[in-house]
Amino acid sequence: MMEETSTEYEANEPQHTEHYSTRLPQETVRELERIRAFLDKAIIGQHDFKDLMMAALLSDGHVLIEGVPGVAKTRTARRLAQAVSGLYTRIQFTPDLMPSDVTGLSIFNPGKEDFEFRKGPIFANLVLADEINRAPAKTQAALFEAMEERQVSNDGVTHSLPEPFMVLATQNPIDHDGTYRLPEAQLDRFMMKIVVGYPEAEEEKQILKLMEHGDVIHGGADSEAVVSIAGLNSLREACSRVHIEDVIFDYVVQIVAATRSHKDLLLGASPRASLSLIACSKAMAMLEGRQYVIPEDIRAVTASVLRHRITLTPEADIDGKTETSILNRIVESVEVPK
Repeated sequence: MMEETSTEYEANEPQHTEHYSTRLPQETVRELERIRAFLDKAIIGQHDFKDLMMAALLSDGHVLIEGVPGVAKTRTARRLAQAVSGLYTRIQFTPDLMPSDVTGLSIFNPGKEDFEFRKGPIFANLVLADEINRAPAKTQAALFEAMEERQVSNDGVTHSLPEPFMVLATQNPIDHDGTYRLPEAQLDRFMMKIVVGYPEAEEEKQILKLMEHGDVIHGGADSEAVVSIAGLNSLREACSRVHIEDVIFDYVVQIVAATRSHKDLLLGASPRASLSLIACSKAMAMLEGRQYVIPEDIRAVTASVLRHRITLTPEADIDGKTETSILNRIVESVEVPK
């Protein structure tokens, strides 16, 4: 996440607050704290990663998680799924995975003398798509259709996916052997692309000491959920009601518009990216106990929401520039609302 900067906007609460409370109800705060504590119990460090994952959960978005092996991508995704008392499935994406292995297929039932649809692992509340870029394009397309439409079609019959429905996909940015690149149009289905780095030295030391003393970090399959499906839906409803001042809308529009005219970018962000920025910023405000968005909420999620929706020019790529570095410069160049 981006470094926070103090502004006059943050010091002064928005105008017209007589129509809503500026602070979250204590029960909502306690529920969010329980989810955060549940993640912290199993994942040492990676605080920004965990906050962004919680933001995606609250704002009803899918997440693409990128990082080298061993930085707790899958573990964190699984732990987040365990926090919710819904159905959780894990799909290991491989080059021979077929679309029907994800969505399901029709099988002839001799007793009924008819075909019946057998649901695939996509029919769950939280789906972990592990190493998504290892499956061929046709299988990826089946997953992305489900992500976009929240339904699966088979033999002319539409089957609705359960609510809530969230896909947490992982990919390795280093090992490209046997992988298939995700097209931009399909990447856009993900609300965020979170890049996970190595833990801090002190955090890694803490992990080693826990393992050395035989204190295995908790987080097995028997972990009890901390929020019900109804509770998650209530949190998401509260997230949608977080207030945004008009100047914040202007701020988002200016940031996204800057990506479309930047000299180092071939492709800028779409209006869908603007919608995702708003939704994620509301969730970040909730995690801070506020019911209104400030510019720092926008800055905190800009890189994760936009980095997979922009395309570098060949010259920028050769110069060693990255999507994140360009987005950071764009954010610094746009005037912060006062």
